[in-house]
Amino acid sequence: MSWKNIWEFVWVTIGVIFTALGLDMFLIPNKIAAGGVSGIATIIHYVTGSPVGLTMLALNVPLFIMGIYRLGLTFGFRSLYGTLSLSVVVDFFEVFVPVPTREPLLAALFGGVLVGLGLGLVFKYRGTTGGTDLAAAVLRTYTGVNIGQLLFLVDATVVLAAGLVFNSWELALYALITIFVTAWMIDLVQEGINYTKAFYIFSDRTEEIALKVLHDLGRGATALKARGLFTGSDREVILTVVNRSEVGRLKEMVFQVDPDAFIIIADIREVLGEGFKEAVVSSQETGVRRRKT
Repeated sequence: MSWKNIWEFVWVTIGVIFTALGLDMFLIPNKIAAGGVSGIATIIHYVTGSPVGLTMLALNVPLFIMGIYRLGLTFGFRSLYGTLSLSVVVDFFEVFVPVPTREPLLAALFGGVLVGLGLGLVFKYRGTTGGTDLAAAVLRTYTGVNIGQLLFLVDATVVLAAGLVFNSWELALYALITIFVTAWMIDLVQEGINYTKAFYIFSDRTEEIALKVLHDLGRGATALKARGLFTGSDREVILTVVNRSEVGRLKEMVFQVDPDAFIIIADIREVLGEGFKEAVVSSQETGVRRRKT
């Protein structure tokens, strides 16, 4: 096993720990069954008294069997590792971790943040925790329905069941909040929070603007060929990416050159390459790390 693989398993483990903390500190004690296998296990826990982690493991066993039968071993060792470790850590932490709040809204929000942070790390480092992701992939082989739609259907069914079992539609609504917060946090972890801005600059003086971008701002720029559908004339559009701190300066530069310029500014989650975050790729065969060019 290479150092890269070891590093990935370390981060998957950290992600599992955050996920377990979110479940044990906030969601399970407050009866918030926010979809998925953990939500089903939470419902079963309050009905039968069985440990949540052990129940999650029991629910995942048939999913793995179906996954092997329908999908082969494509989900690999990381799925098995993530599923087993999450089940063990959830039951282990239950004895030690405190329950900071019994306020359902706070529990829904902070539980969603911790679970989303944990799952985001697991997914970012190519792991999974089994559960409804695998169930949806298996169901897709039978139905052909989009996986995202299946996941939503499964989560909605779990939330509805929780509302019925706990006789509280408020808890079901809190679970929906957790689902949205978790999804948002997963995206945040995987895509990053360091927003950059993409500028699309439409002008009749693109060469002068490009020189300003290249030399005064020190950023790269690309000229895109475009055609105005109203005028029918060909023109160039400048595309450049800058940090948030450079937005005001770039707008000022553009309008100094061409007061009639038209600018579109878009949020960019992540930029890899020169002048921004370095991209590193790994060779599966040699384990050599090299810069992506």
